[in-house]
Amino acid sequence: MENKKYVDVSQSAGKAFFAGASGESIVMLNLLKFKEVADYSKSKELAPANKISGKEAYKLYMKHTLPFLKEANGEVLFYGESGAFLIGPESENWDVVLLVKHRNKAVFMEFAMNKEYQKGLGHRTAALEDSRLLPIKEFCFKT
Repeated sequence: MENKKYVDVSQSAGKAFFAGASGESIVMLNLLKFKEVADYSKSKELAPANKISGKEAYKLYMKHTLPFLKEANGEVLFYGESGAFLIGPESENWDVVLLVKHRNKAVFMEFAMNKEYQKGLGHRTAALEDSRLLPIKEFCFKT
């Protein structure tokens, strides 16, 4: 039996995320698995002249996205190659881990709904085989 793949936000997950809206900063943990060959069938207008890998397509997505993220005062905290879990399912593997900090949920939503930003989303869709996106709220520990 094939595992379900996740690339886009579901309506129910989006509603739950915004139900608890707050003014606090939020970090988005992205776990990314790339397609061997990017699939631009849903975004033919963005397709490069020659076939590229999913990893290369995601780099195009990030190149397109970074100016909009910066404009929204967002910040890439970490982008790196993933290894195997020390604790977790051995069958679950990710190519890249990405951490992005946003000022708050409302600003994140403004960023995500920006029409110019959305014009490059096809690179992300073409690139990803599977993904996870986990919003994280920071705790402050006092020692």
